Amino acid sequence: MISVLVVDAQPLQRFGFRMLLESTPDTKIVGEAENGAEAVRWTTELRPDVVLMDIRMPGVDGIEATRRIVAAGGRSRILVLTTFDMDRYALAALRAGASGFLLKDIPPEELLAGIRAVAAGAAVIAPALTRRLLDAFADRLGDGGPVLEDPRLDSLTGREREILVAIGHGLTNGEIAQRFTLSESTVKTHVGRVLAKIGARDRIQAVILAYDLRLTRPIQRSSRAPVGGATVVQPHRSGPVRSA
Repeated sequence: MISVLVVDAQPLQRFGFRMLLESTPDTKIVGEAENGAEAVRWTTELRPDVVLMDIRMPGVDGIEATRRIVAAGGRSRILVLTTFDMDRYALAALRAGASGFLLKDIPPEELLAGIRAVAAGAAVIAPALTRRLLDAFADRLGDGGPVLEDPRLDSLTGREREILVAIGHGLTNGEIAQRFTLSESTVKTHVGRVLAKIGARDRIQAVILAYDLRLTRPIQRSSRAPVGGATVVQPHRSGPVRSA
């Protein structure tokens, strides 16, 4: 049973989430909060598996609440809910430690799939792939120039640094294996070590670090990835899979 804390400034929105989660056999609501300060307090007391976090709330917003919850070191994972697929606050929430974000108006089955994925340790982004998100926020991810120094990079071997760059480009484990002529099991091991050494909770955090340190650059494309179901980046799996 997946325990969920619902955080949203709108009572009607919280009511809708409650109706959905209470009608699903493998999820349950353990509490509700209407602002970020309450979210932090209830997360500490209730220790839910997943926190559904609204971003725009009075007082302590969802980004700051996410930052405080993650800093506390609890086991709860945070799934941010946003109104627009390119909400300018979404990247800040991911940087703060959220495990992904979904649109509030997605179909119920996609929301449930996202909750299950996050509870299982995956990272979820909707509606587009990691690359599209990073391209859209290119102006916030560094202005070019040499790679920045960081002690986390010093801990990586040469191969692990190459793997981090590949992750930063949004490559799956299968694509990384082809690029470096490695088996997928070997890549999986490398990815696990990279995440551990740089202190990343998941691949999304690794991608953001790669861009922040200028290891990778946004790739300009003539066309964008099609909008569809959430992209679920499984931890140490062969690559992203689309939810139903």
